[in-house]
Amino acid sequence: MPQNDNFYTLKGYSLLEHTKITSSMEDYLEMIYRLSQENQPVRIKELAECLHVKPSSASKMTGNLRKQGLVGFEKYGTVSLTSDGKELGEYLLFRHQILTRFFCYVNQKANDLEQVEKVEHFIDPETVYNIQKWLDKFA
Repeated sequence: MPQNDNFYTLKGYSLLEHTKITSSMEDYLEMIYRLSQENQPVRIKELAECLHVKPSSASKMTGNLRKQGLVGFEKYGTVSLTSDGKELGEYLLFRHQILTRFFCYVNQKANDLEQVEKVEHFIDPETVYNIQKWLDKFA
């Protein structure tokens, strides 16, 4: 086995990335993006219901997203995406949709949400775009 392979634990790879956004933050941002597509104000209660969490948890996470510059949020008000938040949210939804297509094709299922939710945070954009190319060609 070549000695230049550097193996790490999942946590080790995560630390190497130096990302400021967690998997949970991605889930919230993706859902805020989804809800904002309906051209209705996104409220904490609605966000919490969609993600099956308590409103206090949704409020706290939205505050974390605000600190990252991804959303605007007023306590007891509505959540809105910043331009950076919209751009990232759009990619997160795209990634979700591509992986849904892929797993449904591979596993011959109409919906494979659980599988997608378990792996989507660990696939880099290059792989997502390559999966899209493959799907467009073969599926």
